[in-house]
Amino acid sequence: MTAGTKDDPWTLTTAPGTSQYTMYRDGDELVCQVGSTTLKYQARAIDDLHTWLKEQRDWVPLGAADEQKPVVDGTVEAWGRSEGNPVGGWYGLRKGYRGRFGMYLPPLLEQLGLVELTHDPRNNSVRAV
Repeated sequence: MTAGTKDDPWTLTTAPGTSQYTMYRDGDELVCQVGSTTLKYQARAIDDLHTWLKEQRDWVPLGAADEQKPVVDGTVEAWGRSEGNPVGGWYGLRKGYRGRFGMYLPPLLEQLGLVELTHDPRNNSVRAV
């Protein structure tokens, strides 16, 4: 398994298997590199999302969406930007690129052995193990 550092990032694939990207931890941030686009999330999202998924006790839809788009309640994406989550809002750190939490965080949790993730062409879900 890779170290999840800048020199040895995690190489991940989106749940549908359509895009590959890298992610690494840099202090309190997760840096997600998707092609030429860099997204950043709070690193505590790993533990916070896993804890929330355990509380759900079932499959939760990913519901990935760009920052400017509305989200469906009850999805990972909605939780990642909800005022009711442990950080009181967005886990995404880069204005304009704070969305897609539901796209890029669940595959990391799967790589870390914390969740099960479906890999269908659309409408994927995740649950804690």
